Amino acid sequence: MTITGEAITFPAQSMPQLQGYLARPDGDGPFPALVVIHEAFGLNDDIRAITRRFAGAGYVALAVDLFSGRSQFLCMARLFAGMLRNSLDHAGVRDLKDALTFLERLPGVDTARIGAVGYCMGGSLAIALACSDGRLKAIAPYYAMNPRPVAAVARACPVVGSYPERDFTAKAGSALEAELDKHGVAHDIKIYPAAGHSFFNGGRNHNPEAAQDSWQRVMAFFGEHISSKQ
Repeated sequence: MTITGEAITFPAQSMPQLQGYLARPDGDGPFPALVVIHEAFGLNDDIRAITRRFAGAGYVALAVDLFSGRSQFLCMARLFAGMLRNSLDHAGVRDLKDALTFLERLPGVDTARIGAVGYCMGGSLAIALACSDGRLKAIAPYYAMNPRPVAAVARACPVVGSYPERDFTAKAGSALEAELDKHGVAHDIKIYPAAGHSFFNGGRNHNPEAAQDSWQRVMAFFGEHISSKQ
């Protein structure tokens, strides 16, 4: 499948323009769409490659730069402080809601089939976004922390989560699964025994087996909850 990728900007409440990277399949659509949420490393080449990979699978994919020309350190401090205080209503979640609005208005996007995927900090934000915005149909958090209170996930859309056993987030993954079970939210949570933090990205902790298995699980889950026209 032919895809195109480009740097873009879009309006937001927090600042005049947020930056991002948009990748889309060739054709008129309508296509399902995803917001891709980066780790603490920001919108780098690894996240751009992941965004193109989703486009190659048939999604219009928008990676949002939550730092957008600002101090990475200060933005991270603000984001993590917001998560600790109230992860359902802080600047990062509001920026992602603006990204969803931008996605909805793009030609060729099926507004009834939108999801999100996020990694570490981005995975935590994906869960928070799903608890506070009903436009999402499914999310895929990787090595993420849970919102406060965790009971907020009762309002979440279906979740396919991937967690490494050799990481502090494994406990959060187990707690998330228990809470989703409790509230009857469709989910597929898996903890990978041989994997460490950031196993999906291309860095030193990359785990090919866990990365490939999680990709297949995400594709199957998204295929059921986002891609298929019901």
